[in-house]
Amino acid sequence: MQQTDVCIVGGSAAGLVAAQITKGKFPEKDVLVVRDTKSALIPCAIPYVFGDLGSTEKNILPDKLATGNGARVLIDRVTAIDRAAKTVATRDGETISYEKLIFATGSQPTVPGWLKGADLGNVFTVPKNKDYIDQMVKSFDTGKTVAVIGAGFIGVELADQLRAMPMEVHLIELLPHILGMAFDEEIALEAESMLSAKGINLQTGVGVAALTGEGTVQSVELSDGRSIPVDYVVLAMGYRPETGLAAEAGLPINERGFIQVDEYMRTGDPDIFAVGDCAEKRDFITRRPSGVMLASTACAEARVAAMNLFNLCSVKAFNGTIAVYSTAIDGTGFGTAGVTAAAAEKEGFQIVTGSFTGVDRHPGSLADSHKQTVRLVVARNCGTVIGGGVVGGTSAGELTNVLGLVIQNRMSVGDLLTSQIGTQPCLTASPAAYPLIKAAEAAWDAMNRAPAPVAV
Repeated sequence: MQQTDVCIVGGSAAGLVAAQITKGKFPEKDVLVVRDTKSALIPCAIPYVFGDLGSTEKNILPDKLATGNGARVLIDRVTAIDRAAKTVATRDGETISYEKLIFATGSQPTVPGWLKGADLGNVFTVPKNKDYIDQMVKSFDTGKTVAVIGAGFIGVELADQLRAMPMEVHLIELLPHILGMAFDEEIALEAESMLSAKGINLQTGVGVAALTGEGTVQSVELSDGRSIPVDYVVLAMGYRPETGLAAEAGLPINERGFIQVDEYMRTGDPDIFAVGDCAEKRDFITRRPSGVMLASTACAEARVAAMNLFNLCSVKAFNGTIAVYSTAIDGTGFGTAGVTAAAAEKEGFQIVTGSFTGVDRHPGSLADSHKQTVRLVVARNCGTVIGGGVVGGTSAGELTNVLGLVIQNRMSVGDLLTSQIGTQPCLTASPAAYPLIKAAEAAWDAMNRAPAPVAV
């Protein structure tokens, strides 16, 4: 029997960060990561394997993140957990005893049970599995037309990369707009315009009725009766938490299928924690259960769990998920944090919005300047920023992260108006027209206008 102080089940981003932080805070503890694949992929960059990167070998998450701090990595698969004995059993016949255990088992692509033809050949999903992605890349060498079903971030990025292979690409989305869960309409429309200009065939506001073919997929049948001939289909319809092992061990699972955790990432067993895509989420703004799965969230949860494994620290708790996303299309970055205006109104918030479009350099005549738009969603009654979106150049990703920090620290538009910032002509927008602050000015003006009368 092997012995370890901390056994981490799963070794992607959340598992490796949990190991790194645990060894940093508790260097005397032995930490073992058990993962069933030789290499872990960087999850967010998987779409770029099909274009810009060209190979999974350029997209490996280094184990040194954990082993550099003295943690161990075992390539094996945990098949059962005995909570009473505090042991795990593995596929290769190992029994490992633990003092503390962290679930970091991640998620798997969703394949709807109702989708006829999903089992045909050349129908793919986008798992975080190197061998699967390698085979998928090889398969795409022989065909010409692909349909990507689902236009969230993975679907959009994959469609963009496949178009550059080059392939004829159809991007199909049930919602009225691509990226419709993350952005309000005005930003989503801008992303649609850019993808259309690249030759991607957008099919929005329409569902998929079935996939048809003999042995391999040959067409996508849409809910409006149209048929699209294809060589390949990629299902980018979301992910489901990988919680079977936790459920078999008797840990509570919530109504969305996630392992239930508290703000310290503890499960129903005080010696077992859960982090990442498998762990329960609660929205930072609405306080409702959330299905958001992000590597950045997973890493934050991993840090919280590691710092609270052996003694609780009340200031190191996870207070809710802020959906902070970003993507890029041909050098234009699109980012979002918090809730959209539509989602906020649906939840019952009274809101105002403020937008500003400028440039990310000053003067704007500098060669690498790029249009930069910031849109804020603000609670009218208190001025707190609860969401927003960014469109801009390569700086849009980091500006989106700043927006996430604004939301997490419950800053108001008044706080933004008095913020002290550093600017430099080659690096930032002008201090006199900094889009984040100018958007706050617009929101402030909207707050101080009389609200529309409420019908009674």
